Amino acid sequence: MTDDAPNDLTLATIAFTDGASSGNPGPGGWAAAIRAPDGRVQELGGFEADTTNPRMELTGTIEALAHLARTEGQVAVFTDSTYVIRGITQWIWGWRKNKWKKADGSEVTNQDLWQRLFSLTYTRKPAVIWRYVPGHAGVPGNERCDRIAVGFSKGQRVRLFRGHEADYDVDLTVLPPEAPLPEMRERAAAAPKAHSYLSELGGDVVRHDTWASCEARVKGRSGARFKKAASATEELEILKIWGLPASKLPS
Repeated sequence: MTDDAPNDLTLATIAFTDGASSGNPGPGGWAAAIRAPDGRVQELGGFEADTTNPRMELTGTIEALAHLARTEGQVAVFTDSTYVIRGITQWIWGWRKNKWKKADGSEVTNQDLWQRLFSLTYTRKPAVIWRYVPGHAGVPGNERCDRIAVGFSKGQRVRLFRGHEADYDVDLTVLPPEAPLPEMRERAAAAPKAHSYLSELGGDVVRHDTWASCEARVKGRSGARFKKAASATEELEILKIWGLPASKLPS
């Protein structure tokens, strides 16, 4: 958990985790850097061709806990993803109670990964300690995981370390001070749904129901123009901007 976990982690197994994607969706990478109390270190990482940043953040954590499934003793996970921490310690109870539906009735995103993470987290004794680490704040474990995850997301060959910390150039014992999670940012307002898409080619205007249809008409065509309209009134405004009469608008 996060509230009643001990502050002294000297005897705990430490796992830093991270995820990244080049595009959202797009190619992605995940990472973990794990230190056992005796100084043994194991780096993990991987690539997915078509994914999202939240899925990679979850995957890094899942892979770390899966690797430690048979490891006894306390495990502390450090991640810069408030999505992961809030999800596994707060939101997941409501999701499970509501059969993986959110408050608005929509399906929980990444349900498959949340179920896997729940199983790995709440079968452990003692309970997993969750700690937030600010991203790009100079914490060595977090910085290293970021480099691994970003490297994999870009298709690079990343050399993963396995051995003793005496031969490792990252100090995983440098831990950020315990601090509350930052406030959640408000979601940006959703873009208004399109009333239509207009395309103009050679003076001929066509109204499309979907962007795919509009794109198919104008892509690669010299002089073609196109625009999304949020209403019938905006369709007329677009024609005016294009210097065309309202009579050009299909009925």
